[in-house]
Amino acid sequence: MTTLNPGDKAPEFSMPTDSSGTVTLSDFKGKSVVLYFYPKDDTPGCTKEAIGFSGKIDEFEAAGAVVIGVSKDTAAKHGKFRTKHDLKVILASDAEGDVCERYGVWKEKSMYGRTYMGIERATFLIGPDGKIKKTWPKVKVAGHAEDVLEAVKA
Repeated sequence: MTTLNPGDKAPEFSMPTDSSGTVTLSDFKGKSVVLYFYPKDDTPGCTKEAIGFSGKIDEFEAAGAVVIGVSKDTAAKHGKFRTKHDLKVILASDAEGDVCERYGVWKEKSMYGRTYMGIERATFLIGPDGKIKKTWPKVKVAGHAEDVLEAVKA
């Protein structure tokens, strides 16, 4: 099980996006990257989180940061999610789950006494040098975008 800590080199990634391109960590050398993992498009918590980041996208960009949301949903499903909620963040598809594995967010979860594997809601702030600056494991959605923005500006 991978655990990434501040100071660790962020694992490289390349994933398809909802806008039929790909997003690669090395595309953002010299910029901060907010990489947030969420379980599923169009569920209440995930929608609130995406809208929270989207509502602050101008401030993230002004602070020199790009925001990328990652789930195992397909790029096509991400496109519908973006359109339905007018989202402004990049949505990347990790359908195979290898980026989730490398960032240590693919975890055993339980609900109603049943255990299953799923994405643990987590966020990573990657500095312009490609190293992890801060991590937020087991994210609670309320106020999260604001906390991350504060860290980007710090």
